[in-house]
Order: sequence, then C-alpha cells, then structure tokens
Amino acid sequence: MDLIKRMDPEVAAMLTGLPVLDLTDIPAARKAMMERRALANAGVEPSPTVVRQDHLVPGLDGAPDVRVRHYRPADQSGLLPCLYWIHGGGHVLGQIEQDDVAMDHIVDAVGCAVVSVDWRRPPEHPFPAPMDDCYAGLAWTHGHTDSLGVDPLRIAVGGASSGGGSAAGLALLARDRGELGVCFQLLIYPMLDDRNVTPASHAVTDPRVWNRTSNLIGWRSYVGDTGGTDQVSLYAAPTRATDLAGLPPAYLATGDLDLFIDEDLEYAQRLQQADVPIELHVYPGGIHGFDSTAPASQLARRFARDRDDALHRALML
Repeated sequence: MDLIKRMDPEVAAMLTGLPVLDLTDIPAARKAMMERRALANAGVEPSPTVVRQDHLVPGLDGAPDVRVRHYRPADQSGLLPCLYWIHGGGHVLGQIEQDDVAMDHIVDAVGCAVVSVDWRRPPEHPFPAPMDDCYAGLAWTHGHTDSLGVDPLRIAVGGASSGGGSAAGLALLARDRGELGVCFQLLIYPMLDDRNVTPASHAVTDPRVWNRTSNLIGWRSYVGDTGGTDQVSLYAAPTRATDLAGLPPAYLATGDLDLFIDEDLEYAQRLQQADVPIELHVYPGGIHGFDSTAPASQLARRFARDRDDALHRALML
C-alpha cells in the first residue's frame, strides 16, 4: 500500500518531521513517542479553564498504586459526567501526559470531567496487570464520585489505540463483574485483535506509522506466547468475546488507512448485531493516530468535532 499517495496531505506533511517509532528498542520507542507528541503539540499551552490534579489510588488485589489524573472545568462546582480515559501506546508505550492537550480540549468542548489512568506497561508488566490498573482506577472513580464531583450514573470509558482496545475490554469486564456502571464507550481506532490476520493488518508496513511489525511486538509484549491462540482473554483482545450483548452504547472512529480498520469495522458490526447502539466513523486519508500526528489538520479537526459531539450527546443528558 502506498500510504503517502492515499494519505491526507496535511497529515503526510506533518508525519515526515516526526521521529520513527522502532519497537525493536522499546525504551527508545517510548522516548520517541513522547517526542512525537511534543512536536505535534508545539506551542499549545495548558487550558486556563481546566484544573488538573493527580492521585495515587490503590491497585487491584494488593498491586502497586495506580496514578490517575483528574481534569475538571475550573468554573464548575456541581456533579458532572465523566470520561474515564485510557491512553494508548500499542500496549507498551505512552503515559498520561501524552493526552493532556486532548483531555483539556474534551473538558472545554464537552463540559465533562475526565479521569485518565496510567497503567503499567508490558513487557515488564504483561496482561492482566494493565487491565487490573484500568479496573482499579475505574473502581476508585466510582468510589470517589462525591469528592471528584462526578455523577456516578454518567461515567463513560474511552481510549485510543491500545487504550481503545483496553476501554472495550474494560466495558466487557465491568459488564461481566456487575460492580461498576459504564454508560458509554468511546473507542478511538481501537486495538482489538491479537491474531493479526486481516488484510489491513498485513497491508500497513511503512515504518513511519504504526505497522504490522510494531503491532506484532506490541501484542507479543502484552499477551506473551499465548498470542494467536484460544488462551487469549477477551478482556485483552475484545474481538475474542463471543457475546457483546448488554454492553453500553459505543462510538468508534478510525481512518481508512489504519491497520486496525478491518477489526474495528467487524467489532462495530458485531456490536450492532448484539443490539448495542453504535456510531461508526471512518476518515478517508487517515492513518493510525492521524489526529495526534497532525492535530491542526482539517481532518483531525473534523474528527475532534465528531467525537466531541458524540460524547456530548452521550453524557450531557
């Protein structure tokens, strides 16, 4: 696939100046990812109308404490709906700080609060540790709605890339355990399937974008040697779930050049077939992570408007 020829021109122009993410050296890739975000958001200051506060919350079943970051409109004192956000990074990269600009924007645009969780990263901490951290953060959010100023009936889960996959897995886990309410899923080009057998998963090999090689390394780091077998948990790879009934309504967005497009479209269709309300958006010319690669592009702005509108409709009842 000739990505550059089909890619949105503004995204392509921005991509050429960003560091390559080479997952054969994960520590270097972690550094490069944060450099990419810093370059893409150069000159963007923290929103003066958003207050941020970090918390350390108890880990699940005696695991280490989990860091979460609470974002809230500075001028709001009543109960607000909340987006519980899981950052992406192919299961091995990333941290809360990478999404500060995006979370500020959502708070300002939607009028909700956000709680973002910093999960332990594979390969040092493979599944289920990251999902345990996500669940622990969601449980803490539910248990502290009064002090956070959050409406317990309007807590959505969301994430991008591996964070989107983890958000889908967390929605499944919350449904199955029946302990924590989730009212909505915001799934941004989610990483859902460990098997890597779709045509799109083979087609994207360009080293400048999240590609097949990176994806194989990310999944192997997350689920180890069980990858591609029936031993993989549905909470790690939500396409493994055979029953999607009873999940909260979902919004799913992806680019038509994303290596996840096939698994994302299939998951959206299966949600619809399970009688789960689903809104699906596919952006022509969009590579994986196009909105964070070129946040000022017209494509990313349209993506953000669509996402914010969907979140506002879901939460601001």
